[in-house]
Amino acid sequence: SALQKQRQELQLLIAELKDRDRELNDMVAVHQRQLLAWEDDRQKILTLAERCSLLNNELNKRNEIIKSLTKRLKLLESQQSDSKTTFENTQQKFKELSRKVTDATAHCQALEEKNQSLHCSVLELSAKTGQLQAREQELLTMLKLKDEVILETTDHITEFTSKFKKLGSALHAAKMEEFSLNKEKQDLKLRLKELILEINKLKDDLCEKVKENNKQQEEIAHLKQENGFLRNELALIAEKAQRKDQLLQFAKSKQVRTDTELSSLRQV
Repeated sequence: SALQKQRQELQLLIAELKDRDRELNDMVAVHQRQLLAWEDDRQKILTLAERCSLLNNELNKRNEIIKSLTKRLKLLESQQSDSKTTFENTQQKFKELSRKVTDATAHCQALEEKNQSLHCSVLELSAKTGQLQAREQELLTMLKLKDEVILETTDHITEFTSKFKKLGSALHAAKMEEFSLNKEKQDLKLRLKELILEINKLKDDLCEKVKENNKQQEEIAHLKQENGFLRNELALIAEKAQRKDQLLQFAKSKQVRTDTELSSLRQV
């Protein structure tokens, strides 16, 4: 009976040892699976670290691109300011030239009015000269017809001749003044044509400046839009990197738990 009792105890011990062996085998299998999972997580962490490094490099490149675009935007803004200043100066010059053209036109009109009045004076003097010539012919006829009044008629002729000379000199002076006024009028017309050509040139330059300004504004708007796209993309990349950091933290915490379990298993 003692042998049977010891045999039963031995059987119980063997069964318990088998259970313990089975449990140890299960624990070893679980430990093996945990090791494989840990190795897989480690490979994933390495892959994530590489991708994080690549993303950091790409982020640095995008930052450099954004910096260069910002510099270019500032340069274009300064160019736009210079173009605006040039545009304002051109407008000022255009206003000054327009005022000069207005003054020259008014002066030319005044000279034309003066020339018209002088022309009328010349016509009056010509009419008076014709009248005097007719009067002289009448006096000559009267001299031929009336010899008794030769002296008196000679005095009249002398007087009218002096008046005629005075009128002739006045007519000559009026013609000279008319010639000078015509010359000044021609000069003013030439100056007016030059001013008109200069104004047209300034108008063309102004149109070119306006076109260039519009083109620069379109380019600035395009660059601002591209900068916004890059900023949005940078925010998305940063969000992805944050999510990857969170995944990395989760993997690290899981690794810590796995190391703890592994340590406990090694102690067992």
